[in-house]
Amino acid sequence: MPTFDDPRADAAEASAALRSLAHATRAMPEPADTYPVIGELLAGVRSLRQVLYQLGNAHLGNRERAYDDAGNHTAGSMAAALAADELHQAGVLLAAVEQHLDAASQHSGRIAWHPVQAAEEAEAVGAEPVRRWVSVVFLQGEEADAVLDIIDRHGTDAAIEHLANFDYGEETTQVALENGYVYDEPPRGLLDRVAAKDAHTLTYSPFLGHVTLLREHDARPDPALSDINHPATTGRALARPSRGGVGAEADWFSRPASSSVQGRGLSL
Repeated sequence: MPTFDDPRADAAEASAALRSLAHATRAMPEPADTYPVIGELLAGVRSLRQVLYQLGNAHLGNRERAYDDAGNHTAGSMAAALAADELHQAGVLLAAVEQHLDAASQHSGRIAWHPVQAAEEAEAVGAEPVRRWVSVVFLQGEEADAVLDIIDRHGTDAAIEHLANFDYGEETTQVALENGYVYDEPPRGLLDRVAAKDAHTLTYSPFLGHVTLLREHDARPDPALSDINHPATTGRALARPSRGGVGAEADWFSRPASSSVQGRGLSL
């Protein structure tokens, strides 16, 4: 929840929310949702511009307290002034982002999206039912790097077998349904690579540093791919792996953001 008076806590929450939004928008089965999302982003960019200017002013207004690690006040004061200038320049660039978002919002607001009828038409002519995928686990940062190393050394099949340990079958499916992590097609970004083995599909990006394992909605996980039993617990199907195992109530998107995590590149 926002605090309105703790910049560090609110910045961490904003970062986590944007990371979650970046994952959620990889697949948008309802295009009408784009309009309100653009509107929220427009408001967010306006607030971000204000934050950047205020951060710059904080650097300038406290230059008398600025020193470098060696205790040099001149160097510290200069660094504060340069940081303030960069922050103000970032705010200027965001003005153009705000303008384009505003225009996109106006165009998007003129669209009347019609409902998809392909599923009903396919059922009417006796075609195969529409396939869907549920998210099993989503990793980024150091945890994704470990899986990317498996891919480099042993291939994608080995990575799928490793991540299949986080598939708790029906429990995973129910948690994905509750959280909306169900897709008509495996979501993938422009830089993502895709591999499949049996009912599982792996998407990963060595550049962006994230890994996702999905399973066909109606498929049961292959026991041969997993060396774990699937107890009837409250474990979360989207739980991130931790050094102590899969937590009973751990959800990847509930993890606080941490700037100390070093990934392979930019991460969502």
